[in-house]
Amino acid sequence: MNTNGAVPVQSRFSRAQVHGIAAALGAIAAVGLALSVSYPLLALTLNARGVPEGVIGLNTAFAGIASIAVTPFCARLAKWLGTPQAILVCLAGAGIALPCFYYATEIWMWFPLRLVFHAGITAVFVLSEFWINAFAPSCRRGVIMGIYATVLAVGYIIGPTALATLGAIGEFPFWFAAGLIWLAGLPVLIGWHSRPDLHEGTNGTLFSFLWVAPVATFAGLISGAVNSSMMSLLPVMGRELGFTLERATLLVTVVSLGNLVLQIPLGYLSDRIDRRVILMICASGGVLISIAVIPFGTTYATLAALMFFWGGLTTGLYTIGLTHLGARFTGADLASANAAFVMMYSVGMITAPIMGGYALKYLGSPGLPLVWSTFLLVYAAVCLWRALTARKAPASAQ
Repeated sequence: MNTNGAVPVQSRFSRAQVHGIAAALGAIAAVGLALSVSYPLLALTLNARGVPEGVIGLNTAFAGIASIAVTPFCARLAKWLGTPQAILVCLAGAGIALPCFYYATEIWMWFPLRLVFHAGITAVFVLSEFWINAFAPSCRRGVIMGIYATVLAVGYIIGPTALATLGAIGEFPFWFAAGLIWLAGLPVLIGWHSRPDLHEGTNGTLFSFLWVAPVATFAGLISGAVNSSMMSLLPVMGRELGFTLERATLLVTVVSLGNLVLQIPLGYLSDRIDRRVILMICASGGVLISIAVIPFGTTYATLAALMFFWGGLTTGLYTIGLTHLGARFTGADLASANAAFVMMYSVGMITAPIMGGYALKYLGSPGLPLVWSTFLLVYAAVCLWRALTARKAPASAQ
């Protein structure tokens, strides 16, 4: 385990590394596209069936519950089956569950289906990120994780457009999204024999990584908090500011474009500068932009420009946080640390939208950026605390 935030120099790519990284990137590209189709598809289907908004929200929250429940078992599953095999099993399960939503006529059926579907999807994310991180050379890990985040951003931009083209009525869009999930299994076959080592490790619990690597794991929590509340509430804030529904909704796409453009440059920088510094810059920049939204966000062009950079910086917490984990842990420890990271992301995904919703209700449009700035400021303080304590610690402890 390497606890130093500085970036070590390592060898270039091997054939096994290329196959493994390509397989994981290909799989996650298809899954990300399917997920960006399925999220609005499920909500729109329930709405068309006359299900109350509160029940729709509760059903959606089960996605986070499934993620928290499954993450402790991901490393064990990969060790038992092998990483590519475990990903294929999870893809098959999620792909089977998705069309079942359409045929489930009773709302209670949707809750166990949510658990199965999102447990499978979460495991695919955890294991794919572990696969990429395990095979990425340390001198290029930041760029590779930036490519991973960019691939996801492309899927999140294309998905809603594909759904708008296909329509959200009938069974076809469900089978289309399921087909994308099953299609993700094809690139996994490319890396079938490029399996990351899962035998090296200390067998630490997920919660132990919160203390051992707080800067990296809490990056997952903050990223989940600010990005999930942005996805669900930014259009609402836009409407509060007086923009049309179309322009308010378009702000989410602007944030996604910021993700798309900035992740590879941030990853490149993280391969050359202490990653803890990059994380602190991302958090501090997010705080400043969140605060700037309050007085300057009343003009649409200004708000869109601010949210473009806000999206890139806050998603950078996820990208660089994962990169930092890969620099610190190997083998089974890396798989468990990655699971802890995703679990923290899920906790943020569940809690922050609730806080943001109440902030908008009682404080109006400034409420949401105040919630964002609070989360990001706390994380910046964690980064500063860790930097100061690491500097005081003896070299052997670092």
